[in-house]
Amino acid sequence: MKDLEVEILGSGGAVATPLALCSCAVCVEALEKGPPFSRCGPSYFIHGPNILIDTPEEIRLQLTRSHITEINACFYSHWHPDHVAGRRVWECNYDYRGGLKAKRATPLYLPERVAADFKKWMGIWDNIQFLESRGLVKPIIMRDGESVTISDVTITPFPLAESYVYAFLIESKSGGRALIAPDELYGWRPPASLGKLDFAIIPTGLMEFNPFTGERVLPEGFPAQIREMTFNQLLEIIPEFDTKRVFLSHIEEPDGLSYTTLCELEKIIQQRGYPIHFAYDMLRIRFK
Repeated sequence: MKDLEVEILGSGGAVATPLALCSCAVCVEALEKGPPFSRCGPSYFIHGPNILIDTPEEIRLQLTRSHITEINACFYSHWHPDHVAGRRVWECNYDYRGGLKAKRATPLYLPERVAADFKKWMGIWDNIQFLESRGLVKPIIMRDGESVTISDVTITPFPLAESYVYAFLIESKSGGRALIAPDELYGWRPPASLGKLDFAIIPTGLMEFNPFTGERVLPEGFPAQIREMTFNQLLEIIPEFDTKRVFLSHIEEPDGLSYTTLCELEKIIQQRGYPIHFAYDMLRIRFK
């Protein structure tokens, strides 16, 4: 598939940039300049098969600014609000000028543990059932190990060390392979069975220490307390990926790192031999 590529619709984390009501320098710059300085909540789109991964609060904005007009399916990685709270976007399937009739029902693929959490947290399942009753979505629960093929692209969800959250192996008929891990790498290491990848998209991790000075930023033990991988821990596992391109997303506003600062850090880390790039909103990554 010649046009197969992944677009990072939102490169922010649980706290997007700019943060509402915040007047720090990073947020002010983001508000004035927009992308790549601003960052919406975490979401990804596979162009070609037109597959969406996760729906943060800003998903309507993300889809429209990227001129996306068709979604053939959506996969959900886990239940956290920054990944699911934009579910009202599926009301786009209404024919508003034809009496609120449903034009389509978008398949929502839910790995089995994600579906179980949807039934437990925040009334998510009730909301999905309501959307289904209106003919707007079609929830499909996937067993662990199961794959789905859409337009010559196969997607295999698999649980990470934090077993409530899933990553996705993307494989094209032409041989392209990529990993999208939207969040929560705490305690995980890439298995050898993952194989060679065109690229991997993974979360940046918390900046426990200032990446330039080494000064401690977060209280000792805080990342482990909330079970979040740190940036330094992430760097330890990067060499274990069989790929020349790793894109770091899920970048948190509280880390206080602007787009310009991240570009500087990227050069330093690359000089150390790490094949990383800091992601930004609307970045499109081609399969090679």
